[in-house]
Amino acid sequence: MAELSELVDQAERCTLCAERFAATRTAHRPRPVVWLSNRAPILIAGQAPGARVHASGLPFDDRSGDRLRDWLGVERADFYDRDKFAILPMAFCFPGYDAKGSDLPPPRICAATWRAPAMMAMPQVRVKVLIGGYAQKWHLGTRQNVTQTVESWRDHPEGTFALPHPSWRNTGWLRRNPWFEQEVVPRLRDAVSLALDGRA
Repeated sequence: MAELSELVDQAERCTLCAERFAATRTAHRPRPVVWLSNRAPILIAGQAPGARVHASGLPFDDRSGDRLRDWLGVERADFYDRDKFAILPMAFCFPGYDAKGSDLPPPRICAATWRAPAMMAMPQVRVKVLIGGYAQKWHLGTRQNVTQTVESWRDHPEGTFALPHPSWRNTGWLRRNPWFEQEVVPRLRDAVSLALDGRA
């Protein structure tokens, strides 16, 4: 526990990207949102906090989080219980917006600095939920795009699920790919339920 606590403390004080963030359209300061656990059986591996999460300090504290929790089949209270879920994005901080107002990608230095030590500190994880291309490439080593990776769900290691980002901007993707909610989501919910019951 002490090892993870020390890692969390260091990550929460990280300012590696201060100059990078100051140069973005939002000109914001680093605010690492660190939600790790050495007890939770389920890991949510996402991309990076958005502006709302940057403001609240609570991961997936937005409409995307509502959709994700629906996919997982869990209530908000369970999702934020660190005995149940750990959340490790590819970057702990909101990366900011580009000149067009689009989200910038997660800075690579964050994953290079923190991801391997964080994963080593959470050996109890049994179910990995990989959201978006950055997390999927890191964990699976895939070169496929997100649609191809999600569609290949049967080929992934046991307990590993690749998901599209739950952003409401992806509603069109969900309509074009009904197999995701028909085939993948029920199996994800089953795996989550089993893990929370201690049977995964």
